[in-house]
Amino acid sequence: MGTTLHTLAPNPGATRKRKRVGRGRGTGYGKTAGRGQKGQKARAGHHMAPKGFEGGQMPMQRRLPKRGFANIFRTEAFAINIGTLAAKFDGEVTLEMMREAGMVPKRANIVKILGDGACDKALKVHAHRFSKSAAEKLAAAGGSAEVVEIKQPAPTRKPKASAE
Repeated sequence: MGTTLHTLAPNPGATRKRKRVGRGRGTGYGKTAGRGQKGQKARAGHHMAPKGFEGGQMPMQRRLPKRGFANIFRTEAFAINIGTLAAKFDGEVTLEMMREAGMVPKRANIVKILGDGACDKALKVHAHRFSKSAAEKLAAAGGSAEVVEIKQPAPTRKPKASAE
């Protein structure tokens, strides 16, 4: 017999009866209605405290000592070795070519070329920064190191209008 609308039913165990709390001792959910005794979770209008809240006790993140200095203006450069570029490219190497080859991630704002590895090709490399040894190796092989200007991200806030 095929499935018809009047024979449809959920799988056994897929549905449960609703828990009717506060309906007498015989139900097992009378008196405290499954909330236990006293405390924050037993009160009316209870909601869970925010993450890290320890009931008024000094929270762990405030008890632990803080050390060091985090520079919020830090600029992080993504490094690529000259040997890697020489193995993959010939002639001119741009930032777009490095991104397409999967060598530089999209999130990398600054790309720095380091001097590790051998460079026997005359590469003309475009990047934001070069180490001293990388620039020397490129020049020795007959190539050049072209410094590209770093694009500053657009300001997130509009400047205040001057009151004149």
